[in-house]
Amino acid sequence: MSVPKQDTPQGQGRKPKQFNILYIYLLIALGVVGILFFYQGGNPVETSWQEVQLQMLPQGYITKMVGVRNKGIVEIYLSQEGIRHFEKRLGGRKGYDAEHPPFYLTIGSFDAFEQQLRDAQKDLPKDKQIYPSYIERPDYLGGILTWVVPFALLIALYLFMMRRMGRGGGAGGGANIFNIGKSKAQLFSKEGYVQVDFSDVAGLEEAKVEVREIVDFLKNPKKYTELGGKIPKGALLVGPPGTGKTLLAKAVAGEANVPFFSLSGSDFVEMFVGVGASRVRDLFKTAKEKAPCIIFIDEIDAIGRSRSKNVGFSSSEERENTLNQLLTEMDGFSTNQGVIILAATNRADILDGALLRAGRFDRQIHVELPDYQERLEIFRVHLKPLKLHPEFDPTFLAKQTPGFSGADIANVCNEAALIAARKDKTEVEKQDFLDAIDRIVGGLERKSKILTPQEKEKVAYHEAGHATVSWLLEHASPLLKVSIIPRGRSLGAAWYVPEERQLTTVEQMFEEMCALMGGRAAEDVVFGEVSTGALNDLERVNKMAYGMVAYYGMAEGLENACYFDSTGQSEFNFAKPYSEQTAQRIDAAVAALRDRAYNKAKEILTAHRDGLDRLANRLLTDEVIFADDLEAIYGPRKGETREEMLQSSLKQEAKDEEQAKVEEEGKKAE
Repeated sequence: MSVPKQDTPQGQGRKPKQFNILYIYLLIALGVVGILFFYQGGNPVETSWQEVQLQMLPQGYITKMVGVRNKGIVEIYLSQEGIRHFEKRLGGRKGYDAEHPPFYLTIGSFDAFEQQLRDAQKDLPKDKQIYPSYIERPDYLGGILTWVVPFALLIALYLFMMRRMGRGGGAGGGANIFNIGKSKAQLFSKEGYVQVDFSDVAGLEEAKVEVREIVDFLKNPKKYTELGGKIPKGALLVGPPGTGKTLLAKAVAGEANVPFFSLSGSDFVEMFVGVGASRVRDLFKTAKEKAPCIIFIDEIDAIGRSRSKNVGFSSSEERENTLNQLLTEMDGFSTNQGVIILAATNRADILDGALLRAGRFDRQIHVELPDYQERLEIFRVHLKPLKLHPEFDPTFLAKQTPGFSGADIANVCNEAALIAARKDKTEVEKQDFLDAIDRIVGGLERKSKILTPQEKEKVAYHEAGHATVSWLLEHASPLLKVSIIPRGRSLGAAWYVPEERQLTTVEQMFEEMCALMGGRAAEDVVFGEVSTGALNDLERVNKMAYGMVAYYGMAEGLENACYFDSTGQSEFNFAKPYSEQTAQRIDAAVAALRDRAYNKAKEILTAHRDGLDRLANRLLTDEVIFADDLEAIYGPRKGETREEMLQSSLKQEAKDEEQAKVEEEGKKAE
């Protein structure tokens, strides 16, 4: 697993900006606001009765008054001389005439207004007195707005909600509820997107060999079709999480230079009936138009789960309809049409058998956890952006991270950089990576968890018991370090470097169980009592013992018995695949294995009680000890170490290469 290339030209990888119609709505709203609130020309200004009585009436500026009964106001019309006199009062605005009064007066009662007006004009000549008229002026605009605005708001809210519900992106993404059945696949094309090819994928060499045939078909389809060959329609990438399945699929699309439709299995699931099947149809219709292309369905187990025989109990009819449509579409288009389907899952055992048959997903490409050499390549990719010491060697990281996926390795590199920055360092050092691995594997160090001296002593002997038994047994995992510093939910931890075996024997599994029992056995030997600190150890021992008995046929009396179901169908069954008598025999065999491992661990610790005490005391003093400390107490470990095995393997490969060169030169000489 790796990351896309860092050096991307400026502007590349960005989607072109799309015009948004909301901008037009915003401009219209601003225009209306501007007309209503900023353009006030010709609108009357409110005045007071004192201003009318003392300034307008005595000077004869008022030409007429009109009372609008339904609004409770009196409009005051002035002569041109009066308008000029009150020009500053009107703010310099124009447009006042016989139809547009410059002032209005708000009144409470027209009868009281008439009385005040008579009193104010009693000393004026008859020809200069003003007699108001009254009218009813219907508010057509207000009535329209009262009815139109609520409906307009409801329509706008409806359109907004439909845009949000229909906005799914990808091929055929609509802007309303009627396009909800369109595919939500995101289309990646060569233009305008950052590309990933096989050079960006570290490790996964065997998986890359498998998919190169797909790339070659997409680039040169005639080479296969002219000979009558048929390329597999689908390939299923199977592997644990974080191993690079999605990245490998993108690399195939980038290498083949074809459109790449990417979506998740959950994108077909919707609350409406029939939407999943509709999206499957639309996806394949769009893909045929873009052919040659690749469809990538991530986490296909969301819709590809095995269909239940008991429909009424554990079946989802909508999910099964979606799966049925997918099966039909995969077997419905022509083989040489250039549409290839890639899918990824980490639960291939629960997929429906019809999905894996020939003609659909013809082959399975296993993307496993990286081995030592692949981890080294992945580390080199993720270490590029980090500021490292010039003499930093990444090989020790690859050795100390067995079982890590590509995502875990990326997390280690990022965490190490954060730890170095937290300590105000200018470079990321080896200790920062060790701290990052400890934090990821064991959890965050909990300095606030204070142990009593008695608890700390028990934890020290518990971890020393694990370390002692694993060191003295040849086939147990080699110890890396032991700590009694609380991390996460654990009070102490022991780090091992497990051998990367392809096959495991009975003796190897039994000695691993003994090492797990070493903690509880040490408590029993030293204190004569046990604690709850062995919960995780007992859980792992029981799982290993049950696997040895029920799956691998390694128990006496059940040598060739295997009750493992690789199809995943047993989860729908209530009954066990064996009788009650066999279940009792399995339980008895598991208990015997567990007891034998515990007694073996107690024998070892009793025989090496002095070393156990020395190791526990050193743990209480230093809190962290390493393999060198165990070697100083117990001597060199039995058996070939992992590093020695690696070195011998490299030497053998060098000898084989040298022998091959000699043979080739001999053939040329002949």
